[in-house]
Amino acid sequence: MGDADAEFRFALGNGQYLQILDRNIDGGTIAVAVIPLDLDGFDRIEAVRRLLSALHGRAIPPDTRLTRQQRARLRRMLRAFDGHKAGATQQEIAEELLNIPRLSRDEWQASSARHTIKALLRDARSMVAGGYRKLLRHRRPR
Repeated sequence: MGDADAEFRFALGNGQYLQILDRNIDGGTIAVAVIPLDLDGFDRIEAVRRLLSALHGRAIPPDTRLTRQQRARLRRMLRAFDGHKAGATQQEIAEELLNIPRLSRDEWQASSARHTIKALLRDARSMVAGGYRKLLRHRRPR
């Protein structure tokens, strides 16, 4: 390595590291991406392609990991979770997220909106507990 070369290694806290390399090549400093050649390498290559496009002012390729419907559901999950953490009842969350009128106790107990909110909160708790990492990967056949 030349005098201007630098290497930075950051612990991610899960036994893995992020490594950033700056190299002096032909008088210019460049950043280098190192991509492990495991199955997740395909996802990493796509991410580096999007980063490179952004760095050079080109059109950024779409991120295909999530569909529009999945993104909308994730937004609802986060909003439901935030509302729950702020002390809102499930019915209050449903009124806001699903745009439903105030229901009587019996109507609420039989409402599909109640089950929708329960599912959103259940899945949001799973994401907060570490499931969000799944969002970084494409689904692959087993």
